[in-house]
Amino acid sequence: MVDLLDKNKALMERMQRVAEAGSRVGPVNEKLLSPTRAMIDGRDTILAGTNNYMGVTFEASCIEAGQQALAEHGTGTTGSRIANGSYAIHEELERELAGFLGMKHCIVFSTGYQANLGMMAGLAGPKDTIFLDADSHSSIYDGCTLSGAQLVRFRHNDATDLDKRLTRMGDTGGGHLVVLEGIYSMLGDRAPLADFVEVKKKHGFQLLVDEAHSFGVLGPNGCGLADEAGLMHEADFVVGTFSKSIGAIGGFGASNHPLFETVRYSSKPYMFTASPSPASVATAIAAVKVLAREPERRDRLQSNSARLFHGLRGLGLELGCDEVSPVIAVKCADEPST
Repeated sequence: MVDLLDKNKALMERMQRVAEAGSRVGPVNEKLLSPTRAMIDGRDTILAGTNNYMGVTFEASCIEAGQQALAEHGTGTTGSRIANGSYAIHEELERELAGFLGMKHCIVFSTGYQANLGMMAGLAGPKDTIFLDADSHSSIYDGCTLSGAQLVRFRHNDATDLDKRLTRMGDTGGGHLVVLEGIYSMLGDRAPLADFVEVKKKHGFQLLVDEAHSFGVLGPNGCGLADEAGLMHEADFVVGTFSKSIGAIGGFGASNHPLFETVRYSSKPYMFTASPSPASVATAIAAVKVLAREPERRDRLQSNSARLFHGLRGLGLELGCDEVSPVIAVKCADEPST
C-alpha cells in the first residue's frame, strides 16, 4: 500500500533547503510590538509581509469592541448561520458593509477563503461556466471546483483573450460568470476593469470582483478597484475579506441582485460551518467605521507604498509589476536567493 504522504518527499526536501539557507516558511511572531513590528527568533523584526494595510489591529476602538463582544456573547457561536449561529451582531456587520459599499445585500462568511468558496458554489452550478483570470487566488479555483461549473481560464489581465473565449464558447444554455481581482496578491497589479466592462457589455455575462486586497485601499470611498474605476454599478458581485484592511477574521459577499439572499441557502461553505465569533465580528464593525471616518489612512498607505516601490527600484531590484500598490513583489533570479 502506498503511503499517502510519499508524494510530499520532494516538498520536504525543498523546505529543508530553505532552512539551510537560514530562512523558514511561516516564521513565528513570538511577540507583537506594533501593527508593523514583532519579535521573531529573538529579534525586533519589521513585518514586511503583513496585510494590515490600514493599521487597525491595535486600534483602540476595535480592541474595545472585540473585548465587549467577548464579554457579552462569549467565545464562539457554536452553530452555523442557518442554525443557531446568527446573532444580531452578524446582521449589524452585514448592514455596515452593505452601507459602506453602497449595495443592498451583504452576506458574511467565516473566513475570506470561505467567502470565495461560498460565492462560487452558491452562484454557479453544473450548467454554468466560470471564466477566471489565470492568476486567480486558490480560493477562487477551489470555489469553481466546488460549484461543479465548467472552468475556462483566460490570460492574466487580458480582456481581449476573454472576449475571444466567450465568442468561441457561445450560448451554452447556462449562466456565464467572470471573476477578477481588484489587486492580484502575487504581483500586486490591478485588473484593467474598464476593458473587461466593455467585454461585459458585448457578451452580457455577470461580473464578480474579488476586492480582498483592494477593499479599504482603492477608490474615493475605499470600496476597492470598482470604486476607483467609477464602475461599482458594473460589479454584479463583490467579495472581500476581513484579514487585510479590516484586521479581523472573516469574509463577505455583496450584491444588488434581488435574489442574492438565496445564496445563504445554496452555499454549503456558508450553511455548514460555524459563524464568525462575536469578538471578530465586533472588531470588524469597528474597523469599517474607522475606514469610513479616516480616509487619510488610504492616503498614508499609498504614500508609503510609493516610497517603498520607488526605493526598491532605485536599488536596481526587479519588481513584480509597474503599478504602485500595497502588494509589492520582488523577483529573484533563483530559488536560493528567494
